[in-house]
Formats: sequence, C-alpha cells, structure tokens
Amino acid sequence: MMILIAGPVRSGTNDDQALIDNNMQRLDNMALQVYQKGHIPVVGEWLALPLASAAGSQQIGDEISEAFLYPVAHRLIQRCDAILRMPGASTGADKDVQVGQALGLSIYHHIDEIPAVQA
Repeated sequence: MMILIAGPVRSGTNDDQALIDNNMQRLDNMALQVYQKGHIPVVGEWLALPLASAAGSQQIGDEISEAFLYPVAHRLIQRCDAILRMPGASTGADKDVQVGQALGLSIYHHIDEIPAVQA
C-alpha cells in the first residue's frame, strides 16, 4: 500500500524551526517503519516543501508554502491506499484524515495496525 503519514509539523511549535525539524524527524522515522513493513510511505511535506521553495518560499508557514502544503497533500491522498495518523494536535493531519475518509481509505492510528507484507 502507499500510506500517507499524517501528523503534527508546525502545530505547537510557534514556528520554531528546531521544533518543526523535530516533528519532521518523527514523520520520517514513522515512514521508515511503514517501509520496513513492506509498504510505500509518503509525507506530504516531502513533495510540498521543495515545490514551495521553487516558487519562492523562504520558510515553512509563509504565504507561498501555505499555498502548497494542503493542496499537495490532498492531491497525494487521492493516490494513496491508507493514512497513518500520528498522535498530536494537527489541523492539517485532521484534514488529511477527513479527505481520506471521504475517499474510503483505511485510516490507521498505530503502526501495529498496519499489516506487514509477506516477501
């Protein structure tokens, strides 16, 4: 399955870049676990942030990045089979789950809920 990892990135950080980086590391670490279960993990920011940068964004949360973050994630969700919602308050991750539910995707809340692929 292609599984979107959804969780806090900017939420609760007061736009402190070190805290944002920490949240991104948590998403990356979870993506690794999804990969190790035999699936294809994706994080919306992996695609949205380079696009926003190419469009002139100077930092996550500026007007340009905001024009890419949710739209890219929502396009990506349309290609996914499931969403793994990580813990923590996040309006964006909650929106991702809503979009995924509307599309009938499986929504997981813990890595142990995701079945491993037999090689």
